[in-house]
Amino acid sequence: MVRGKLTFITGGVRSGKSAYAEQLLVKEAHAHNRRLVYIASGTATDPEMATRIKRHRQDRSRENWTTYEQPKNLETLLPFIQRGDLVLWDCLTTWLANELYAGWETGMPCVGQVGCMEQKEVTLYETIETIISKASQFVIVSNEVLDECPSSLAEVRLYSEWLGRLHQKLVNKADTAIEMDYGLVKIWKSR
Repeated sequence: MVRGKLTFITGGVRSGKSAYAEQLLVKEAHAHNRRLVYIASGTATDPEMATRIKRHRQDRSRENWTTYEQPKNLETLLPFIQRGDLVLWDCLTTWLANELYAGWETGMPCVGQVGCMEQKEVTLYETIETIISKASQFVIVSNEVLDECPSSLAEVRLYSEWLGRLHQKLVNKADTAIEMDYGLVKIWKSR
């Protein structure tokens, strides 16, 4: 069994990373007649996000993506990933916020529970390994928010620490690591 290719794409908001990731996989799907799978982590928490989600759905409909809206618990999608799929997960940063604050409504967010996020991190890496053992390519999109000055807010610093930790480990695992700026591609790692 051949391991699929893992591609990590990061960049600022509206840098073109999602469009680039989609184009990358669509091209591959056309060339090799593969199924396109889109894992969306966003939730419509405000009108702007609802509009973005609607626009992304319309964009994907042209290429017949199979879409799973999964804001948390990425591992629950494993039975739906088929051998040879081309999988795009958009995005890690939204998933992280969703997981950090899972349980907020009950007063017990994961971030406040000892070992909760560490377990979610372990599960995330296991899930990624399982996906790339089945998919021919798995592209993970994330936002680059670590170029900004450190925040004075403890929660923002904690989020940044987790995101930096995840980015470093995922780039280490990735076959290809790309940063998008102004719609331009910068390849930091390729094997």
